[in-house]
Amino acid sequence: MVGQWLICPVCQQKTRLRIQENTEFKNFPLYCPKCKQETLIDVNKFKITIIKEPDAKTQSR
Repeated sequence: MVGQWLICPVCQQKTRLRIQENTEFKNFPLYCPKCKQETLIDVNKFKITIIKEPDAKTQSR
């Protein structure tokens, strides 16, 4: 079994997850224990795509 470590898109360090070529994630909340950030990602055949979340808007009354 050959795999790769998932790399944090914020700090570029290894996370605790290892993926293989056939691993697929959709809207996966990747947590990095080093920078303590959580990022939504999609993974398909070792290609990682970051999902940009819209900024929270203040509610008007």
